[in-house]
Amino acid sequence: MSAARATKSLPELTGPVEDYLKAIYELERTGEAAETNAIARLLGIAPASVSGMVRRLAEQGLITHERYRGARLTTSGRRAALRTIRRHRVIEAYLTSALGYSWDRVHDEAERLEHAASDELIDRMAEAIGEPETDPHGAPIPTREGTLEERSVIPLSSLVPGDSARVETVSDANAERLRYLAELGITPGVEIHVIAREPFEGPIALRIGSQTRTIGPALAAQIMVAAPAKP
Repeated sequence: MSAARATKSLPELTGPVEDYLKAIYELERTGEAAETNAIARLLGIAPASVSGMVRRLAEQGLITHERYRGARLTTSGRRAALRTIRRHRVIEAYLTSALGYSWDRVHDEAERLEHAASDELIDRMAEAIGEPETDPHGAPIPTREGTLEERSVIPLSSLVPGDSARVETVSDANAERLRYLAELGITPGVEIHVIAREPFEGPIALRIGSQTRTIGPALAAQIMVAAPAKP
């Protein structure tokens, strides 16, 4: 299916609807049930506001919803979610590659622009910067046809001393955290070796190149790495 046909068959959706679909996609991806409270928590809104929108999304055929089991995207809902995710991640990549934005500044800009940019503009942005496969934070960019191959990753916090792994992606939701990770040298593509872990949720010592760094387990949980090969 061509990109034009793939996008043309999707209805024009409002910004709030696209945000809901993205949130449900993220919850499904992580294996969490997309229940009202989980959606509300992810979007930062009151649970009471979620119920009405969930009913409307179900009426539009974008999700299915069962009581106590939460919402799930339909095929159309998933494609719409991936379209928005593509817009967001291409915008982030364009801002860093073409306009020189730092990786800690692009998330909020992309959140504002993703609902207004046309699919044609996004495709031209992607072409202008060489069709990147990931955004600045390492997250894979969906294709024009609306497909996305999620990589198998695990949190850095799950590694044990002696493990080595490549950083794949980091959460882009907190600009201050991104600036701190950049200072530590923890960015996508970097190889990390776990030197030691203190017990009872204590700090984790890492070797990055010739440098030794120490981070807490909460921060390590926000850093996703490729699963290390086991002997």
